[in-house]
Amino acid sequence: MDHEPAGRHDFVLIGVMAAGIGAVTLFFYFDLHRFFTLSALKANRLALLDFRDAHPLAMVGAFMAVYVVTTALSLPGAAILSLAAGAIFGPWMGTVCACTAATAGATLAFLATRHLLRDVVSARFGRRLDGINREFERRGASYLLFLRLVPVFPFFLVNLAAGLTRLPLRTFVSATMIGIVPGGFVYVNAGATLATLTSISDVASPAVLGSFALLGLFVLVPALVAKSRG
Repeated sequence: MDHEPAGRHDFVLIGVMAAGIGAVTLFFYFDLHRFFTLSALKANRLALLDFRDAHPLAMVGAFMAVYVVTTALSLPGAAILSLAAGAIFGPWMGTVCACTAATAGATLAFLATRHLLRDVVSARFGRRLDGINREFERRGASYLLFLRLVPVFPFFLVNLAAGLTRLPLRTFVSATMIGIVPGGFVYVNAGATLATLTSISDVASPAVLGSFALLGLFVLVPALVAKSRG
């Protein structure tokens, strides 16, 4: 009897993992990535706007659902979806939708990694992770804000790596939501002027990336000072 809950828990985890792998496989098998390109967004923009005008709530729900699933499964396309948010909803509403959905999807990826992989990783690397876990428990918010603000760290890798630590869930959610707003707004605002874009790389100029890096370092300084003082 004592093993029944654990057995059910393992069964659920296996089911979630199988569903995730199946969804990712179908995504690439049917080449759904072709819909997550700048050219596809431009070609379908008027149709998307017509649907938004006719069914505003359905459009918001459908957009956020696609964004959440894409982020949760670490699929390519988040940048295009952020541009789409601006093109469909405008800069302010688009930023709210994109950042909320991105945070929700990141949280699902974080939780999946934590429940599916953390025990395995901890058993393998145990003591070597203790220092990292203690540091994330104390100053995890600063570290995560830094990782979210500095664009050189892939969004999906941060989600997965954080799930392997003992970073509190509430810290992950709050730091992710706050940390992605600046970059999210840049992409969403660019999407609001979609006609002028010729490449996704045009969105984030070196000056913008440098500003994010400086902001990230500014956020990280208090954690580094606290660590140096012990």
